[in-house]
Amino acid sequence: MILTYASTDTVPRYGRHNVLVQSAAAFFVAVLLFLSGFHGMAHAQTPASGGRALKLVVLGDSLTAGYNLPGSAAFPVRLEQALRQKGVTVEIVNAGVSGDTAQGGLERLDWSVPDGTDGVIVELGANDALRGIDPAQTRQALEAIITRLKQRGTAVMLAGIYAPRNLGADYAKRFDAIHRELAEKHGLVLYPFFLEGIAGDRALNQPDGLHPTAEGVDVIVRSILPTVERFIATLPARS
Repeated sequence: MILTYASTDTVPRYGRHNVLVQSAAAFFVAVLLFLSGFHGMAHAQTPASGGRALKLVVLGDSLTAGYNLPGSAAFPVRLEQALRQKGVTVEIVNAGVSGDTAQGGLERLDWSVPDGTDGVIVELGANDALRGIDPAQTRQALEAIITRLKQRGTAVMLAGIYAPRNLGADYAKRFDAIHRELAEKHGLVLYPFFLEGIAGDRALNQPDGLHPTAEGVDVIVRSILPTVERFIATLPARS
């Protein structure tokens, strides 16, 4: 910044003192405005991660991938937009694969979650329940995902799913407890039911009754957003 001062040589003697006072005051105000503007700019450009964009991955199945939807309507894309609208500088990778089980997510974990990822939202288990896979097997795969990510220093949030009730009360009881119990065991942020607010609503689901419409995805994002913000608040600052 360059500040220019008018010479007092052309000012009558009786006004020189006033001009000097006014010039000094103007300089002081200019410096304050400059510093406050710089501070505000720096604050506005500083992401929640402490200097760069947070890097998140959503590791999931077709509910993450955006089955039968345009890419712009997929859950990770809409979630990133919602967070950015709230001032969070974040980049979210869509690591959803339609048809994937928890075991499938485990098998592709290393290449689905690149180095430098700050946090992973794990949305897996729906296909396990639809196929009637033993809940013990689903639990084992999810716990292996959690353990491996924690060993890499990557934070984990779980997005749970409930089993269809036509599989019987015993199966539903065993399956429904998986995400909650793993979250408690490993101290993770949990969103209990990924389809909260849209399950069973024909207007918010595609004709198959299993996958959300674009409007349904937006309902999911609005519902899960406070939990994701809480998850982000637990992440260590990165520069």
